[in-house]
Amino acid sequence: MRERVVRVQGQDEMAMKLLFWELEQHLKSSSGASVVAIDNKIEQAMDLVKSHLMYAVREEVEVLKEQIKELIERNSQLEQENSLLKTLASPEQMAQFQAQTQTGSPPTSTQPPAQAPALPPTQPQPSHNSGPSA
Repeated sequence: MRERVVRVQGQDEMAMKLLFWELEQHLKSSSGASVVAIDNKIEQAMDLVKSHLMYAVREEVEVLKEQIKELIERNSQLEQENSLLKTLASPEQMAQFQAQTQTGSPPTSTQPPAQAPALPPTQPQPSHNSGPSA
């Protein structure tokens, strides 16, 4: 679809250049009697600009409508997911979440951190210094 827009824009641009070239030629060779012809060329150019802008706006509106539709669908999915998570959360988790949202702190994991394997306690090594420390 964007390719069609580019093609139409290219055609409009060529037509616009032709109209302005013709207008320029009329201005160079015109007398007071050709003012009506110049006005007609200006009106044609303005109509071409208007139709080009209207086409571009319509294309953009269609794109935005599609994006809005996708966002509404995504919002609906997220609302369903949120509802499900609320029903599955324990009262303690909900209270913790509400407290975090009120204070504005980032959410923390409700699961305890993984325990590192227990290492045997280290024995202090005897010092082999033979003299007093300076």
